[in-house]
Amino acid sequence: MLLWPLLLLLTAAGVQSDWLSIDMPSYAYEGDEVVVKCSGERNNRISTLTYYKDGSPLATYHNLSSYTISNARPSDSGSYSCEAVRKFFFVYKTEKTRSVWLTVQDLFPPPTLTIRPIEGSSVTVSCDTWLPWNRSDTQLHYSFFRDDHTLISNGSSSEFQIPAIGKGDSGYYWCEVATTSHSVSKQGQRSHVLVQRVPVSGVLLETQPQGGQALAGEPLVLVCSVAEGTGDIAFSWHREDTGEHLGRKRQRSQRAELEIPAVGESHMGRYYCTADNGHGLARSGALNVTVRAPASRPVLTLRVPGTRAVVGDVMELHCEAQRGSPPILYRFYYDDVFLGSRSATSGGGASFKLFLTAEHSRNYSCEADNGLGAQLSEAITLSVTEPPPKIRLINGPHRCEGLVQVEREGHWGTVCDDGWDMKDVAVVCRELGCGAAKHTPPGKLYPPLPEEDQPIFIQVALCNGTENTLAECEQVEMFDCEHSEDAGAVCEAFLPHFT
Repeated sequence: MLLWPLLLLLTAAGVQSDWLSIDMPSYAYEGDEVVVKCSGERNNRISTLTYYKDGSPLATYHNLSSYTISNARPSDSGSYSCEAVRKFFFVYKTEKTRSVWLTVQDLFPPPTLTIRPIEGSSVTVSCDTWLPWNRSDTQLHYSFFRDDHTLISNGSSSEFQIPAIGKGDSGYYWCEVATTSHSVSKQGQRSHVLVQRVPVSGVLLETQPQGGQALAGEPLVLVCSVAEGTGDIAFSWHREDTGEHLGRKRQRSQRAELEIPAVGESHMGRYYCTADNGHGLARSGALNVTVRAPASRPVLTLRVPGTRAVVGDVMELHCEAQRGSPPILYRFYYDDVFLGSRSATSGGGASFKLFLTAEHSRNYSCEADNGLGAQLSEAITLSVTEPPPKIRLINGPHRCEGLVQVEREGHWGTVCDDGWDMKDVAVVCRELGCGAAKHTPPGKLYPPLPEEDQPIFIQVALCNGTENTLAECEQVEMFDCEHSEDAGAVCEAFLPHFT
């Protein structure tokens, strides 16, 4: 009779015993499946099985069943136990297990978004998180968002590249990291991104061809660039000397071009450009543009003192191209022989002087070259003749005998016979192209005598007989002589031969 009251007492109050046990892990990661299993020595006698967390019932089963947390979360951390009611003889007995503490850890922390944009630059948006060492092989997927737009969905990379970020890319950015099954998914905090616009600076105007040197009729490209500046930039080109506005372009680039299809002399002047991206206008320095034209075919002019070229003359060769940008280099030739060159630094022509001999009867030409292609003139043929003699014999039987007269400045005069000898006559014969000297007769043998007003140029001729002309001999100017004292000469004559 004492056993029955004891059974009633055991039934009324649950006891903790080793008969009922609980099996579960102490640690888990979020997203894991956690199985809590309670069992006894004779599970078929369990009529009711209840699972508890932190003293609160989770689930009750009428047979032996485990309790499963299919997708663990940190909030599932706590103290777990279970309670079983089993039949003991004719009464029901309640037994409890010990409590087991479960800690559910974060698989990875919420991601942080990193972005530091400057407009126009390439920007990498990073979604940063980490996995514990013992779950480092867990595959994660990354999604990126801006305001209400999805930028990348379920990508495998934790980075998102924006090739050239613009002012319109400003907004609220955030990212989301999830496991492949999406059992664990976490969003980072939203970050407001304001894309910084860099004001334009370092504006530079250049040309193609370089240096502001353009060839007439060819295209010229004006290149405006900035060293710094982002976003849409408005470029504008101007003439500083005339105030003319040439053109305007707006584009998302740090460089813009304006082409002049065919330049001429009217395009010569000072140019500059401006750039503006809404943060203030910036201007380049002025660039001087020069237009160069190739030299035209030059014209050669030959200038001599008289009407014809004579041995002993100084001839001027003048070469001039009517068109062409200076400086122009002129080269002078006879036949294919180079004579010399002259440079015209400020335009116009150039001249070259040549002392003529009989060998200079040739074809002459000139060339004009300003570095844009040499041009050759037409050839001019020059015939150089011997000069007329400055001495003559008159009133004799032939040209190699008679009264001696010399020419000065277009006037003829006589020679006094003071000291007149065979050496003097030999020079006269040689100059006239006659034969050998024969006599030194007085001039009065060859009448009529000159008029009184006809001059006497030479008082004494002091020839040594080797000179080619009487003018080469030393002379004493007339100081006391009359025409009755005029000198004469007889040379061997070269007469024509007839057959």
